[in-house]
Amino acid sequence: MNLAAEFSKPTVEYGLISPLLVVFGVATLGVLVEAFVARKARYAVQLALTLAGVAGALVATILVAFHLPPTGNGRGILGVEGAIAVDGPSVFIWGTILSLSLISVLLFGERTLEGGVTAFAGQAAALPGTSAEREASTKGLEHTEVFPLMMFSIGGMMLFPAANDLITMFVGLEILSLPLYLLCGLARRRRLLSQEAALKYFMLGAFSSGFFLYGIALTYGFAGSMSFGDIAEAVSGRIGGSVLLLAGIGLISVGLLFKIGAAPFHSWTPDVYQGAPTAVTAFMAACTKVAAFGALLRLFYVAFGPARWDWTLMIGIVAVLTMLVGCILAITQSDIKRMLAYSSIAHAGFVLVGFVGLHTVAGFAGTEISSLQAVLFYLVTYGFMTIGAFAVVTVVRDAGGEATGLSRWSGLGKESPVLAGVFAFFLLAMAGIPLTSGFTGKWAVFAAAVAGGAWPLVVIAVVLSAVAAFFYARVIVLMFFSEPVGEGPVVTTPSIMTTIVIAVGFAVTVMLGVFPGPVLDLAATAGQFIR
Repeated sequence: MNLAAEFSKPTVEYGLISPLLVVFGVATLGVLVEAFVARKARYAVQLALTLAGVAGALVATILVAFHLPPTGNGRGILGVEGAIAVDGPSVFIWGTILSLSLISVLLFGERTLEGGVTAFAGQAAALPGTSAEREASTKGLEHTEVFPLMMFSIGGMMLFPAANDLITMFVGLEILSLPLYLLCGLARRRRLLSQEAALKYFMLGAFSSGFFLYGIALTYGFAGSMSFGDIAEAVSGRIGGSVLLLAGIGLISVGLLFKIGAAPFHSWTPDVYQGAPTAVTAFMAACTKVAAFGALLRLFYVAFGPARWDWTLMIGIVAVLTMLVGCILAITQSDIKRMLAYSSIAHAGFVLVGFVGLHTVAGFAGTEISSLQAVLFYLVTYGFMTIGAFAVVTVVRDAGGEATGLSRWSGLGKESPVLAGVFAFFLLAMAGIPLTSGFTGKWAVFAAAVAGGAWPLVVIAVVLSAVAAFFYARVIVLMFFSEPVGEGPVVTTPSIMTTIVIAVGFAVTVMLGVFPGPVLDLAATAGQFIR
């Protein structure tokens, strides 16, 4: 038997997956920088390398978008022996993740707020309160490893929604998650709280990954294949129900719903958002949710699409529960980061409302918004206003660092009316007030859900949006109409990097509220997932 004659070289479309290659290449180069570049020069080299890498990947993504080959139901190709789907939605999600990551890098690199060092621990291995930690702080040490960790996580976020089989999707999930577990425990201040957040995130994340793997095994047992296309064929050809399929869908859903922070898998979100460095919280809140929703869309649209009547009710119940938990529990919060965490949970519920109507509309007249288009647009709006809001949180400080207690924000409008006004605008956008991107995003997903027949969910979502507006308005009243407590809040002047992040978040939130057409058209141009 001639084994050499039977071996066929795998085909890798390097051009189409070039954004992934750029990100992972720069991440690997960042590890080498840590090994060979002098400590004093590492920050500047790593920051420049990371910015160049993310920007280069974004340019490569734009070039890929212009060269996607047309297919029967969209544009794109199943590359790397069918493991990665490079299609319109993938490229749109890549562009969104990279755009959000580009401004997140600036938050990671901010040094002015901490007196010349970043917000990350000087020596993560040193126990909090020990002489080793104090010595690292005195010397002004900082962990520049956060930049390659961030790049590896970005690479995982890009691979996750583009995966075309269950194994590749699991690999993407782990690549994006493992660096985040580390980053959450690297806060320079409140070290114990940060380490607790990292441990909770790791333990619950590992638990959800176990569910995901068990679901993969059951789905493989049903379909006999890991490929989404083969799974869809097996689902279409089934006669009656299948315990393996339904159990597989349920268990895989646990892993994905955990990543988007949907109830009842949300318990990690407020603790991790509060304990992690705020730059990491902003990056994680925006980019991870975009990647996880992209993966959820692809899996349920491509692989489990023919079984839509089996999972629509489940997702609908999760959407209602998520909105209830996010909107109700946010009212009771006394910490601004925990309030924004519950806000992100509520937004996950709103996106799921649009997701439920994904398959129930067979065609659109051209004037209607498809569910996929609406969800993609909502993710863009949510990402920019969330990063902008967390960037504002980093500059409101007291002697202990960031002043995250809501009582410390009393009278902020008198101390810094411009900053308080910008934060109030972000809160109004999250509440869905007209002329903000939040209103346009909610209108898009609600309209798509109504067109898909999910109007009961829309009614519940509208009612809970009104409830959510209360806790956003409460913070605005606190900033502008309450007297300062003690000496009042202190606004530290940031460097140009954090200023750019706040300005970009504000500008995009305004533009997508007033002129949403170009991004909506871009989401529509992305087309459908290829099979």
